[in-house]
Parts: sequence; C-alpha cells; structure tokens
Amino acid sequence: MTPASESLTPGADATRLAESPQHDWLSRFVRIFLTSNLSILLIIFSLLVGAAALLITPREEDPQIVVPLADVYVNFPGRSAKEVEQLVATPLEKILYQIDGVEYVYSMSRENQAIVTIRFYVGQDRERSLVKLFKKLNENLDAIPPGVAGWVVKPVEIDDVPVVTLTLTGADSFALRRIGEEAAERLAVILEVSRAYVLGGEPRTVRVDLVPDRLQAHSLSPLDVQRAISGANVTAPAGDFTRGDIVIRVDAGLAVSRPDQLGQLVVGVFNGSPVFLKDAAIIHDGPDEVSNYVRHGWGPARDFMARPAGSGTPGTLIEPAAVGGLAMSETPSGSHQTSDILGNSGEFHYQATPAEPAVTVALAKKKGTNAVRVANAILSAAQELRQVLPDNVNLVVTRNYGQTANDKVNDLVEALAVAVLIVIVLLSLTLGWREAMIVAVAIPVVFGLTLGVNLLAGYTINRVTLFALILALGLLVDDPIVDVENISRHFEQRRRASTDIVLQAVAEIRPPLISATLAVIVSFVPLFFITGMMGPYMAPMALNVPIAMLMSMLVAFTITPWLSYHLLLRRFLRDPGSEGPPTGSTGHEAYDPEEVRRSFLYRLFRPLMAPLLASRLRAVTFLAVMGALTLAAMGLAATRASACRAPSTSMVWYGIITSAGGRTWRRCASAWSERNTAASKATASAYACATN
Repeated sequence: MTPASESLTPGADATRLAESPQHDWLSRFVRIFLTSNLSILLIIFSLLVGAAALLITPREEDPQIVVPLADVYVNFPGRSAKEVEQLVATPLEKILYQIDGVEYVYSMSRENQAIVTIRFYVGQDRERSLVKLFKKLNENLDAIPPGVAGWVVKPVEIDDVPVVTLTLTGADSFALRRIGEEAAERLAVILEVSRAYVLGGEPRTVRVDLVPDRLQAHSLSPLDVQRAISGANVTAPAGDFTRGDIVIRVDAGLAVSRPDQLGQLVVGVFNGSPVFLKDAAIIHDGPDEVSNYVRHGWGPARDFMARPAGSGTPGTLIEPAAVGGLAMSETPSGSHQTSDILGNSGEFHYQATPAEPAVTVALAKKKGTNAVRVANAILSAAQELRQVLPDNVNLVVTRNYGQTANDKVNDLVEALAVAVLIVIVLLSLTLGWREAMIVAVAIPVVFGLTLGVNLLAGYTINRVTLFALILALGLLVDDPIVDVENISRHFEQRRRASTDIVLQAVAEIRPPLISATLAVIVSFVPLFFITGMMGPYMAPMALNVPIAMLMSMLVAFTITPWLSYHLLLRRFLRDPGSEGPPTGSTGHEAYDPEEVRRSFLYRLFRPLMAPLLASRLRAVTFLAVMGALTLAAMGLAATRASACRAPSTSMVWYGIITSAGGRTWRRCASAWSERNTAASKATASAYACATN
C-alpha cells in the first residue's frame, strides 16, 4: 500500500496518530504554541527586543579587550639612571610581581625618575587589579629607600585612545595652543567624554630668568629667590573677627594672579631696602619651549571624495552653519569649491600644500559608551564652537572613530540583509514561496533574541558580533527548513492538514534536529577556551553562534509549526465530494522510488557513490584518505610561516633615542585619514612628534 492510499484509510490514519508519541512534555509544549496565539506574541516580543538591542547596544569597530595595565611613576631626585634602577626599579619590580594575576612587570629608569609598568592577565577585573596594586604598595611603605619624593599610579586602558581628534590650523603655534586649550575645556563637559587633552603648540608660561650679576650685587642665591617665590605665591586663611555684626575673614599672603605681579614680589633685603624680583631676574610671559610638534597639510587628493559639511569624515573642514544649504570651503591656494549637502561637486583643482604648525584636540570616551553617539555629540559641540573661533583658524576632523565603527557595522548589516534575501530566494525556488516565508520569519526572530542576549551579556555590536550572525545565518535556517519541509510532506502524503499531523511531523524530526543543533553548538564551545588577546576578541562569536542555534531550535518547535499550519492550510483545502488533489497541492507523491531515480540529483550522485558502496575496500580507502587530508590540514597550524604586512592607510612608529644621562622617549605618529585607498595617498595628514 502506498503512502497516498494509506492516508485515505481513516482507520489506519487514526491508529497511527493514536500510537504516535504526542504525550511527552516537549510535544505538549509544541501543542501549546500550535493551538494558541502565543507564537504571535513571541514574534512581536522578539522583534521588539531585537530593535531595542540594535539601538541601545554600543557600536564599536572591534570588541573590547580588558587588559588591566598601570604605570607607577616614582620620583627619586638627585639620582642617576643607574642608581634609580638599582634602588627603586628593580626592588619594585620584584614586589609588584608578587601580586596575584600579574603577567608582566617591566620598568624604565632615567635620571630622577623610574617608570614601572605592571600588566595583568587578559580578562582580569580592572577594579580588583588596581585594588591589589594599591594594597601591595601600601604594604611595602617601609621598604621605600630614603630620598624617594613620592609616586603616582596611572591606570592605562583601551578607552584612553581618543575617538575623535580635531586639528586647529591657520595661526601661529602659540595662539593655536591657547585656542586648543580653551576648546578642550569646552568639549570636556560632554557627558560621555572621559578625557580631553591638547597635543602640539607652545603652551603659555611665565619664566623667571635669574641674572647672576644682579644676584651677586644683592647678596642673593637662586635658592633664596625660589623660596621667596614659593612662599609669596600662597594664600592661607588666618582667622576672622566680628565687628558691627559683620564677620570679616582674614587671609594671609597674596597668590599671584597676573604675570605683572611677579615683578613686585620681595625676594630679599639688601642694605635695609627690599629687593624685588624684577631687580634680580628678567620675567618673560610667553610661549614655553617646544616639547611636542603637530603639523598638518593638504594633499592633491583632498577632495577626491566629497565631504558634505557636518559629515564628520576625516579630512572634513568644520565651518559655521552654511546659508541656503551650501557650504563654502576656502582652499590654501585661495580658490574655493561649492558643494551641496548631497555631496555633488564640480571639478577639483587643489594642489598639495606644505605642512604647517597645528594643534590637535584629542577626546576619549567613557568605558561602555557608544562610540558613534559620543563622536556625534563631539562633532555637534565642535560645530557650535566653530562659531566663536577666529576666522583665520581652521578646524579639521582628523579622526572619527565613531564614523569608522558605524560605517563598518552598517556594511555588515547590509551584507546580512543581502544574505537573508538570497536565502529567501533560494528557498522560494526549491520549496515554494509559502515555505520560504515561514523560514524568512524565523530569521529576524532568531536574530532579535540573539541580539537581546548579546546586550544582556555586556557585549557591543562590532565586526565580530555581526560576523557571528552572518555565519549563524546559514546554520539557523536548517532547523526551520527541516521542520517546514517535513510538515509539508505529511500534508501532501495525507492530502489534508490538521494540528495532529503537524505534531506528528514535528515529533518525527525532533531527535535529529536536536542532535544536529547540539553538534553545531559543541563545535563552537572551544572558542570559550581561547587564551590571550584573542580570547576576548572571539568571545562574541563564541556566545552568539550557540545562542542563535538555540533560538533557532526554539523557533522550530514554536513559531514554525504554527506558521506552517496556518500558511499551508489553504493549499490542502478540498470540497468533501471532490476528487483529485487538494486545492493548491502539487499532486505528487511524498515518496516515489521511480520518481527519485529519474531526478537530476540521483543521476548526478549515483556514479560517485555506487563504487564506494559496492566495495568495502574502496569505502575504507576513501575514509582513510579523508582522514589523512584532515590531519594534514590540522598540521598546517604547526608549519605555517609568519608574515608581516605593512598597513596601507595608516602608520604609527615609535623610536627610543638614548641620550647621555638617561633615556628620552620620542614618539612620532603619522596618520592618513581617508576611507578610499586612492584618496589616502595624498589626503589630509597630521604629523605628531612628542618628546616627553
């Protein structure tokens, strides 16, 4: 008896349904969703959770890697670099290495100072690690050698890297420094900004140059002048008194508030007359000696890619609000270019200009905040700040980490949408458009629930998270496809649709479906045990792929049966007295051996598989060859050659210059800020060299 004729026998059909295992707890769970509207609520809930997670979860380019790190600066005045190393650096290294969870301790010694860096293992709690560090330092206060003036502990973390840098050009370095310091103060008040600092330029300082002849003429020493200045530049409360129902507070001393007050300070007495500071020294109010340099210049490819005003793209010139929707950009050569807000522009005739002095304002975000939102807030504040800057000063965006992260996340989201569309089209061609729609509903439901778990786990939306979702896309559709295909096959076989048939179809494929899902999850479990820097980097993939598979299995037992029953029901509607296949049915048998033998796939694979199945020796040989190839592929990890590839769009290099009497660290950075490779060859560039 064929399956079709068997389905037409009511007694046999009822007997088989009665004998089916539909009384276990999982079958009852499926029946609850199949016979109610809980599936609709689950769909709405998952979509809302996914949309909220997509909006709330911080966006970053790369996952956060927690590596607790701190620098301990120890001041040891009057000592050479060798003495600092022997008396401070080496003993402190041994003490700090005793802390639990420390991976590396290294130091740098120079005249009067030692810098000891302590680095904990990847994944150690940052706050606990810092508590351990301070505790260990306090426990060993008695081991401090005489002469140590003090120490400072400065934690270092990944969020100290600036997300936005704004470069000021167009004036002398002294004026730019003053403007940059004021700009940093105003931008630092943004809620999610943790640090704002200035690089380059000449800071303002009041310098007192002692004249030896004048000191000798007034019988003064440099130490006398230093003590007089330190003692005079202090204001302390001396008490208060009451007079006429009024409390008057008395302050002793007068702190210097203006540079011209320094000249009137009394630094000594000679022949019964006071000696003022202006009598023994020359006072300079102006730029300090240069300690770091920043230079900025435009290349011929400055406008290779149009940058609308306010876009925030690196290389964008922030200008006051444009009039009439147009933005006018003045070029170094005196010509100008007009571009509308859509980025449509004419021909570009820019020439490369030599680099000029500049000052960079760098801003870092707080831990756990959204880099895209912080960058947009900074650029909005910079747009308002530009209104009060001098007309000859240009404000250029030289780095926008928020836009970079947002663009890469959006590119991956677009790729994810294209992948979903391709899956739907392929399923429509193979299963049918109704079955394709059932599977298509499962994709956003699974992704919504997965992003919700990703948010609760504390992960951000980054390239690894989205790559995990794209990877899981090809895996998560397997469960709904198997589910809906088997339900459709049972409907075809019985030429009718009912909830009992759906339950039987789901119960039939439940064991292999669960086994296949668990097998995929187990294959990603080793990602949780990756150590070192790659452990936190791959953590989003280790979490999101198994979660997506679990949610896919949940959907296959809840939403997919409910949708399959309601969407495929009309295909199998038939009048009671009519004959032939149901309305919308394909009319083919569920399984016909002769039909299978005539299929294209059977004729394609039979010549390949028949020789292996006919001979045991061939089968064993084939498995042995596959095993050898697998072992050879696994051995590539031990024999691979390491390769170094120079970055194409950005370069940062560090050099250490050893000088007499200690070590001087010199850092030079050159950044080419451009998304397009061709444009990156000669676009806006910023050079920063800092000597600390």
